[in-house]
Amino acid sequence: MRRHLFLATLLLLGVGGYTSDLFADESPALSAFGTVQKVFQSPRCQNCHIPGDAPLQFDAGLTHGMSVVRGVEGKGAAGLPCATCHGESNPPASYGPHAPPGAPHWSLPPAAHKMAWIGLPADQLCQMIKDRSSNGDRDFAALIKHVSDDKLVLWGWNPGGNRAPVPVPHDVFVSQFKVWAEAGGPCPVVGS
Repeated sequence: MRRHLFLATLLLLGVGGYTSDLFADESPALSAFGTVQKVFQSPRCQNCHIPGDAPLQFDAGLTHGMSVVRGVEGKGAAGLPCATCHGESNPPASYGPHAPPGAPHWSLPPAAHKMAWIGLPADQLCQMIKDRSSNGDRDFAALIKHVSDDKLVLWGWNPGGNRAPVPVPHDVFVSQFKVWAEAGGPCPVVGS
């Protein structure tokens, strides 16, 4: 148990390569999930996958300025939708390093299925990703398509400004996600 907690802490701190040592002595699918976790719990993903209603911003995950909130559909409050500041693409570099980034359909997950995974241990994150009642009713094929093709997801690898991109190359992430999904999405056992 202590080994798993220690290694999970290292994973969350970004120690190691693209896969976590937490899963090194496990099956290839569990090892692949270590990569999935590293991506999902990077600032580019978890700033919008929040437990509350105020998105986070910057690499430090600070509460979004200007009292921005999720809204029922995840597109902001009535009168202040996300698209007020976030366009369909990142603005030119001449706008400065802190200009609001952009990507098609800029939004958070809807309030009905927030997919909030900040600070979740690997086992709970794994279960949440697979839970169709909280993931927008996506099966593994739909999840793979989402992480492979969704332009808002892809923005994480080209965030513009001075934002750090997702710490794992997109092709590596997708291949590891497929390894995990094709094995049925096994979840690590943490704390046993």
